[in-house]
Amino acid sequence: MLTLATVTPGEPEIFASLQGEGRSAGLPCTFVRLSRCNLACSWCDTAYTWRFEGETRPHRDGVVFEREANQVVLSEEDVAARIMALGGNRLVITGGEPLLQGAALVRMVALLDGHAVEIETNGTVAPHRELAPLVSQYNVSPKLKHSGNTAAIALIPERLSAWSNEPKAHFKFVVATPDDLGEVLGLIEAHTIPKARVQLMPEGTSSAVLRAREAWLAPLCLQHGLGMSDRLHIHRYGDTRGT
Repeated sequence: MLTLATVTPGEPEIFASLQGEGRSAGLPCTFVRLSRCNLACSWCDTAYTWRFEGETRPHRDGVVFEREANQVVLSEEDVAARIMALGGNRLVITGGEPLLQGAALVRMVALLDGHAVEIETNGTVAPHRELAPLVSQYNVSPKLKHSGNTAAIALIPERLSAWSNEPKAHFKFVVATPDDLGEVLGLIEAHTIPKARVQLMPEGTSSAVLRAREAWLAPLCLQHGLGMSDRLHIHRYGDTRGT
């Protein structure tokens, strides 16, 4: 069984859209958003996947979500059937932290036909041993200090080094200020992360904030030989579910 986020109560967040960020930006994809996360980013734009009643980890919006309305449990067969019904040939599994449900993901992905599969992860959880041959790309987004998570839980050295050595892994660092670049460069050096597999993405949930931050981020990317990722879905749809 898989625990998914919802678009509306009882309706799982499974949808077709263009990928908004990272290496596959602009490509048509089917998305599946899973619920639950082991981290708690203060600026998380999908807090409805983890900040339920009784949650004490802080978030800048201070919003708490009702678990029953924002989670739904479906069989792997049901999820796979819904994905196949949308057509397409590229699947993005996002969250929350999808790799927390690794065994169920293996069973679900094995039921798909003709899909390139991407998994978005915060980089703290090792993928299930049977998942690797089923996945074409890992989108790894380690969380920096400004996320509010401690390095002890968000930047686990052995995991970062393992992702660095995984050719399918592409890194996407969310940055909020120019000062964040020093932390990114330190992680790249410490874990020998190939710069060709690194993108920097501005934190923000509005076009105005993203554009303002891209103004100083683009020159930094050029200076240090790093890629830059926009958030196309924010410009097109705003900060909304199912997009």
